Amino acid sequence: MAFQDVRSTIRPLAAGIAIGFLLLAVIAHVAQGGWWNRFAGFATGRRSRIEVSAPALVDRISRLSRLETVVFSLDKIVEGEHQSAYLPNFLGGDKLLMIAHGEVTAGVDLSKLKPGDVAVHGDSVQVRLPTPEVLSTRIDNAQTRIYSRITGLLVPADPDLESQVRQAAEEQIGKAAVGDGILDKAQLNARTSVTALLSGLGFKHVEVD
Repeated sequence: MAFQDVRSTIRPLAAGIAIGFLLLAVIAHVAQGGWWNRFAGFATGRRSRIEVSAPALVDRISRLSRLETVVFSLDKIVEGEHQSAYLPNFLGGDKLLMIAHGEVTAGVDLSKLKPGDVAVHGDSVQVRLPTPEVLSTRIDNAQTRIYSRITGLLVPADPDLESQVRQAAEEQIGKAAVGDGILDKAQLNARTSVTALLSGLGFKHVEVD
């Protein structure tokens, strides 16, 4: 009789322990999914707060330094020529035709961001980015070639002409990239990157100009 009383006592206890473990597992699963935090916040009336000041944000964004957001690849045919003041070109001229391949990188220099460019109001933030600019232009030597070189019969080839043409090609490729809208693309990409950064910090309303 006593044995039956022990069994009748153990069964409810074991059932209670099993139910307790089950509840703990459910709560852990819900908490992992973020539902528990949202329910707790609703039940207690608590709201998340973002303790990030404008100067701190300026420092955080400025750490990105030069944000290179877009690269354009361009081909350009560039001509360089030296002429003699006294002789016709077939005697004293020097002419070079180059097919230059270059890359132009544009973006925003975030080190130029100023404290007045960032405004924080609770969970909202407004940022005014520096003006986008061409950060670098380079000639790809592996894909650049001299198409033709014509030197007068009475003069040697000018060793500086090729470097001068390369420099001119670099300038023209940079201008062509700007004309094709590389700066607009750089600004758009910079806005997207900075918006993602600020949203990741917890801001609900982000405005980047």
